[in-house]
Amino acid sequence: MNVYPIYLTRLHEKNTVLLGGDHEAERKIAELLEAKARLTVISPHLTDDLRKWAEDGRFEWIPRHYKEGDLEGAFMAIVAEFEGNTNEQVYREAERLGILVNVMDDIPHANFSFGSLVKRGPLTLSISTSGAAPTLAVRLRERFEKEFGEEYNLFLTLMHKMRDPMKKHYSDFDQRKDTWYQLVDSDVLDLIRKGQTDQALQKMRQIVGDEVADEVLELTVTE
Repeated sequence: MNVYPIYLTRLHEKNTVLLGGDHEAERKIAELLEAKARLTVISPHLTDDLRKWAEDGRFEWIPRHYKEGDLEGAFMAIVAEFEGNTNEQVYREAERLGILVNVMDDIPHANFSFGSLVKRGPLTLSISTSGAAPTLAVRLRERFEKEFGEEYNLFLTLMHKMRDPMKKHYSDFDQRKDTWYQLVDSDVLDLIRKGQTDQALQKMRQIVGDEVADEVLELTVTE
């Protein structure tokens, strides 16, 4: 299977339809909600957590089985649970409408696949073996979950807050790029990993300068 990886954005502006209400569906719905997706779930049953999420208005729940026409206006369709030939019906409708469709664990009825994900705040690692060995993708994910800890979340959050101040105080592109690389190549991540956050912030200050650092810390405090 030949694949080309992409990352979808602005899912809150488009509707995603997901079929299923079991625990596998719950896992996928949780990922989509984390991505702020606008979501419609079609299933005659839901897990306890999914039912609570539906009651809280986190997604629209249609409490029945799929029927032709449910994908009208959708950007993407996901089948996490099905009976009979629902997988074929959904795939045919999605192909007719020209939308993304994935029937989980059913490669012939999908025009895209999901990677095995590791999330650390803004950091997203997606692993795929192109269908050759999904179990290897799981083991790699488990390895990366240990290797890439929560320090990446804090580091990238600070880096994101630094973008505008860096543009403001470093008008020269080459100088700004060099400063970014100094940050990435420094021991800031190691210091955060060791719990030495104050030392990490001081090292960042030494690299980017007081003006940038003061603005970043002000943004952090006000939030």
